[in-house]
Amino acid sequence: ERYAADHSTPDPDFFRRLEEETRAISEIPQMMVGPLEGQFLGWLVRLSRAQNVLEIGTFTGYSSISMALALPYGGRITSLDVNEETTAVARRYAEEAGVADRIDYRVGPAREALAELEGPWDLVFIDADKPNYVSYYEAVLPNLVVDGFIVADNVLWSGRVVEDDGEETTQAIRVFNDHVAGDERDECLMLTVRDGMTLIRRRPA
Repeated sequence: ERYAADHSTPDPDFFRRLEEETRAISEIPQMMVGPLEGQFLGWLVRLSRAQNVLEIGTFTGYSSISMALALPYGGRITSLDVNEETTAVARRYAEEAGVADRIDYRVGPAREALAELEGPWDLVFIDADKPNYVSYYEAVLPNLVVDGFIVADNVLWSGRVVEDDGEETTQAIRVFNDHVAGDERDECLMLTVRDGMTLIRRRPA
């Protein structure tokens, strides 16, 4: 991973400070996507020319800012999280990055917000509480545009998904992976980028 990062275009300097602050204030800084995954998300936005992006799980904003920097003119991100403190960090760095006007940060339970948001979505990034992954997937899949897609993070869960047993989160990720892979409504591709990412789109009619 370090070799890959060393041979990729570096992120702007404010991302390094965002990483440092995240490690200082959080007991679980590994929730942050980091430069490789952040840039990969940006490339996905840029290549798909996504205009309307939904993020479920803001944390300190690395992913939302990375995607916002790649948005075409008029593009917009709606980012959901339950933590006011970490969302405040995201807002501050979005201001510094010059993309605050492109991101609508909302604080509150994602399942409640999803019931109110209409979409349709060009791209949805799911990176939140793992036991609710299936619920988030079911909520957003019908609201994708034609050729819209979902990106689900942490689908390998440090490799623990291949173990025979596991704690609750591992089991939840495994249930989600099986649910998506067995759903005849979609097509999916699981990638080994960092902790695993699955790309999902509705199957063409």
